[in-house]
Amino acid sequence: MGPVLAGVLQLLALMAALALAYVPLGTYMARVYSSDRHWRVEKWIYRGIGADPDTEMRWPAYLRGVLAFSAVGVLLLYLLQRLQGHLPGSLGFEAIDPDQAFNTAASFVTNTNWQSYYGEQAMGHVVQTAGLAVQNFVSAAVGIAVAVALVRGFARSRTGELGNFWSDLVRGTVRILLPLALVAAIVLVACGAVQNFSGIHEVGQFMGGSQQWNGGAVASQEAIKELGTNGGGYFNANSAHPFENPTPFTNIFEIFLLLVIPLALTRTFGVMVGSVRQGYAILATMATIWVGFTALMMWTEFAHHGPALELAGGAYEGKEVRFGVGSSSIFAVATTLTSTGAVDSFHSSFTGLGGGITMLGMMLGEIAPGGTGSGLYGMLVMAVVAVFIAGLMVGRTPEYLGKKIGTREIKFAACYILITPALVLVLTAAATALPTPGNSMTNSGAHGFSEILYAYTSASNNNGSAFAGLNADTQWFNSSLGVAMLIGRFLPMVFVLAMAGSLAEQRPVPATAGTLRTEKPLFTGLLVGAILIITGLTYFPALALGPLAEGLAS
Repeated sequence: MGPVLAGVLQLLALMAALALAYVPLGTYMARVYSSDRHWRVEKWIYRGIGADPDTEMRWPAYLRGVLAFSAVGVLLLYLLQRLQGHLPGSLGFEAIDPDQAFNTAASFVTNTNWQSYYGEQAMGHVVQTAGLAVQNFVSAAVGIAVAVALVRGFARSRTGELGNFWSDLVRGTVRILLPLALVAAIVLVACGAVQNFSGIHEVGQFMGGSQQWNGGAVASQEAIKELGTNGGGYFNANSAHPFENPTPFTNIFEIFLLLVIPLALTRTFGVMVGSVRQGYAILATMATIWVGFTALMMWTEFAHHGPALELAGGAYEGKEVRFGVGSSSIFAVATTLTSTGAVDSFHSSFTGLGGGITMLGMMLGEIAPGGTGSGLYGMLVMAVVAVFIAGLMVGRTPEYLGKKIGTREIKFAACYILITPALVLVLTAAATALPTPGNSMTNSGAHGFSEILYAYTSASNNNGSAFAGLNADTQWFNSSLGVAMLIGRFLPMVFVLAMAGSLAEQRPVPATAGTLRTEKPLFTGLLVGAILIITGLTYFPALALGPLAEGLAS
């Protein structure tokens, strides 16, 4: 079997598995967030945090809950890292430096999981499990909660109430993420992933010296890192490390995990608004972009030039031979089109155009299918913009799901869309103009520029992957990337929740013969086009200086 055919068959198997999980998981999540009953363990949690789960919140109160909870998470994770040397199970590692501790705390709380450190050489068991793994769960649950609040904004009328943040947070963690992560961790352990609390061991001889390896609760963290579209690896090699991702089967399984919740949330959306066909339209948009990017990536990585690449059967540099070019291409697209950031190959070693595809995937706004929750609410914001464009073309007041899209909603949508490009482009310009940040680049020219552009694209869009050539463990990058993560995560949530509150207050508008049918393929095409055009107009000059210049020169 040729490598191209193997890659296509893996993609088809992945699509079949996602299709099988779509309806049951999406419907189950809709029931979770629509139920008025609380599990006993959930009641204990509510008593412990002093929250009343039955109190409805308007959008400012919902937002205060999101920000307060996340702020406490940043503080606690920062303190855990700074006190690591005094904690049990630290494996002898000292406290993390202040700038790196801030960067890591901001990274994991914002669901970015950018890492400017070597995991196996910096973090002990307590920080890894009680700090980073916990944030893998709750940061994902926060994203789903905000998405559900926006869905309620479309589904409800003549009320500004969007549900209860604490109830949504706890239910997302207890009823969805924990059970799925438990099953996924068992599968990974059965396939060879590490799960222990061992110390550091001397392993054999390597080039005249011994190697040191340490274990950890790897499988459990790997499961939620993919399932919650987090991405932070227990080891520096991330999902290319055999302790995290031992076989070709686990590689495809991990891709399935990082895609399954963002895609299934479109079903949840359809069920909650009373029209599953609306969910299918959003799903079709996400799937069209994802499949298109995957096909393009596989073409760039298999369309090799030169005798060495022809003999190898593809661009193998930076890729695990266990997985091959096809599977690595699928993983790279899936991880950058979601806000995961996990890698089973090194994107800096992809072809020039291949590296550009990973960047463009993030520049779309992490919406195809995006992160857990953030992908859905980002796509719904783009749907509002697409409806507005359609209304301008035919001279009608735009409507979406029975709600009028007025100037207020469009202002919220415009602010949402402009935040991350502003962060990416301004910070990239600053890093290239200042003398010190340029010293972190391993490469010069177009590829060196791509390293910096990729870093700020990844941080601002809460992805977390990196071009491996950039040394980001400096005060400038730790601080600026940390700020980009925080702003890129929470400022868009302000506009999403404000839009949700505005929509929930409206009266439903009855559909007429002139109403745009947003469940039809025509709207899906319009939405795909709007996304690509907006992204292209925003980022083309920066891409032309980096990956496009490198790809066309090779």
